[in-house]
Amino acid sequence: MSKADNGRQIPDGAIETFMLPPDGLLPNNQALPVIVYIGALRDHPERTEQIFNDNGWLNSWQNGVFSYHHYHSNAHEVLGVMSGSASLQLGGDAGRTLAVSAGDVLVLPAGTAHKLLHSSAGFRVAGAYPGGTDYNTRRATPDDLAAALPEIAQVPLPDSDPAYGKAGPLLEAWGAGG
Repeated sequence: MSKADNGRQIPDGAIETFMLPPDGLLPNNQALPVIVYIGALRDHPERTEQIFNDNGWLNSWQNGVFSYHHYHSNAHEVLGVMSGSASLQLGGDAGRTLAVSAGDVLVLPAGTAHKLLHSSAGFRVAGAYPGGTDYNTRRATPDDLAAALPEIAQVPLPDSDPAYGKAGPLLEAWGAGG
């Protein structure tokens, strides 16, 4: 284990990163990987939104995940599972399906498609955006794709990790925070 600047432990081997190729009308992000922190906030999942806010990821909310493919072309997004469990599809129909549960955190770079496949009763996530970006919501349409591609390339890198702060693994994985 190592420690982030906020003193929270970063469990060894509990981080997964992967790239998602474009999937038809869903662009995904061709420069930055998705990052999944497995069980990162399992000790206090009810504090997920506050932890994101404390680390500079703002404009937060609590709810579920839309049951259709969608993405945000002007903002990176973090999703933290506060309660319950779910199966989420990332990257479109040819993408990856992830089983998530309370304490898991997913960092989705701008353009990454995501949707809910199914969830347990009481499934709830907190979402937030670096610096409180006012995000858009795009779907799998030709017009949205045409508008999204130039926007995705312009989204700035965050200066902190939503779960671990200024010294978190996201900054290294995305080459940010220099």
